[in-house]
Formats: sequence, C-alpha cells, structure tokens
Amino acid sequence: MSKKKLAIFTIVIAILLDQIIKIYVKTNFALGEEVLVFDWFRIHFTENNGMAMGFEFGGKAGKLFLTLFRLVAVSAIIYWLIGNIKRKVHNGVIIAISLIFSGAVGNIIDSVFYGVIFDHSNHQVATLFADKPYGNLFYGKVVDMFYFPIWQGTLPEWIPVIGGDFFTFFQYIFNPADAFISIGVALLFIFSKQAFPKEEQTVKD
Repeated sequence: MSKKKLAIFTIVIAILLDQIIKIYVKTNFALGEEVLVFDWFRIHFTENNGMAMGFEFGGKAGKLFLTLFRLVAVSAIIYWLIGNIKRKVHNGVIIAISLIFSGAVGNIIDSVFYGVIFDHSNHQVATLFADKPYGNLFYGKVVDMFYFPIWQGTLPEWIPVIGGDFFTFFQYIFNPADAFISIGVALLFIFSKQAFPKEEQTVKD
C-alpha cells in the first residue's frame, strides 16, 4: 500500500469510527446516562462546549474561536501530512499524523454540525436530523463517552495539598477523536527521529 493510500485509509476509517460511535451514543443515551462495562470502564454520555477533557473558555465567542482555530489547525496538519508523504517517511509517521488529523476533524464535525442536526439530550434520547435542533451552525457540542475510573479512593494524608481528598484516576471522559489524537502524538514520540529528522550540517572547507 502506498503512503498516500495508507493515509487516506487511516483517515477514513478513523473518522467513520469516531462518528458512528458518537451518533450511536447520542441516539441511544440521554445526557448523563451510563453503562457499566467493567468496574474500571464505563460508557458515560456527556457533552462539552470547549476543548478536550471538558475544558471550556470564553462562552459563545470562545466556542467560535476554538472551532475556527481547529479549522486552521487541520489545514496545517494536512499540509504537514502531504509533505511527509512526499518525503516518503516511515509509515508510523504517516499513521500518526493521519490519526491526529482524523481526531481534529472528528471533533470539528461535532462542533460545526451537531447543533443543527440533533435536538437536545437532556432527559431524552436525541433525534438525528431533528425538526427542532438544539443549536446553530458552529455551536454544536462535542460528544464524549469513554470513562476509565481505574482507581477511586481517599488519598493519604501525607500527600501535599491534595492529601485526604477523594480522588479518581482517570477522571476525564473522552471520545474516539481524543483517543486518536493521543495515539498519534504517542506515535510521533516513538518515531520522532523519522518525523523530525535533523538536517545534516555540511562543513565548508
């Protein structure tokens, strides 16, 4: 498989998987509904207006800025990917950049379109292509569902600042797009020499 085909295949599969899972959760779960898969893994439907891991800033203006920033970012990422395909870098780098691109696009789709194709999920299961959508174009909410509370308990008192507090590891809820970005970044570290080659310095006589 050529590097171009590898990139296209990775991107298509990742975006489709992300959107299929999100649409399934959105159309089968009410907001806050949870399914226990294992003690350490749950499907917990939540939504956020802002950045990954639920961080938010700036209200509607911040939301619009973030979406526009993501659009600019994916343009830069695709340019970076094309350049690496032309350089014929290691397939691990191609997959890494493709996953990062796919993750960014997956969350952009939520932010741009979900507000105009779904109705709300508060105390009800949302309808796809609803007559009365919950938002506007560019103001959709990002769907999250993967929750891994691997350990929960009270921290020992001897730990500075947070000692004695109840703590959950891992407390963040994320989606496939977030996972793809994280995997892509991890792969870039693994293949850092191929992704960021040092230019050979020539010594002039």
